[in-house]
Amino acid sequence: MTDGPPSSPVNRPSSGLIGILAGMGPRSTAPFVDLVVTECQKQYGAKEDLDFPPMMIYSLPTPFYDDRPIDPPVLKAAICEGLKKLESTGVDFIAMPCNSAHIYYDDLVSCIHVPLLNMIDEALRAPPVGVTKMALLATRPTAESGLYQAGAKRFGIELLTDERWQILVDDLIRVIKSSQTRDGARMLWRELLAEVKSEGVESALLACTDLNAVSGTAQASLSILDATECLARAVVSRWRAGV
Repeated sequence: MTDGPPSSPVNRPSSGLIGILAGMGPRSTAPFVDLVVTECQKQYGAKEDLDFPPMMIYSLPTPFYDDRPIDPPVLKAAICEGLKKLESTGVDFIAMPCNSAHIYYDDLVSCIHVPLLNMIDEALRAPPVGVTKMALLATRPTAESGLYQAGAKRFGIELLTDERWQILVDDLIRVIKSSQTRDGARMLWRELLAEVKSEGVESALLACTDLNAVSGTAQASLSILDATECLARAVVSRWRAGV
């Protein structure tokens, strides 16, 4: 009988190192890591500590603002530096759980030499079967960029936006970032879903990682496609494939 710890019942499918550039916003980091862990359990039955992937997580403060326009060159430079820092640690690929940052995806991918997963592409590969119209719940910059709307057309899906919904989303993100409790955010989240439902829309694309802080509540009346969950699923799939 040999000494040492018992072997795990699940063979770790890869030795690759996952890079996660998070912190945009600050409360979105922990929910995303939790989603990655859950995906490991779903995809290959991870249970013991050693079954889960190694992850290098960098929570990067970035110049996103709720009350003033974003300065694209400054923002891109900040994100690029974050990606380079992660790359320098030896990660094999990087996931960036921030929809708005993907507005600059083409510029960002060119500043590193490891793969950068595309959150928008991953979400649009998983539309609900039979759905032709969905509400787009995203930050104002993401919604106004048209990235999701243009991609959804390839799948025959129309993404709907509404200024009333957007005002609620703006308020909700502000409350999530500034409040120490989530009671107010949960109330706004329920109000937002009710507004969408009142327009006869049965499904929504959740395209803001900040909203993951409250999106686990009051979903029963609306089918939600969560871009953050789609990215987490892609992270684990990529890692399992041996990077």
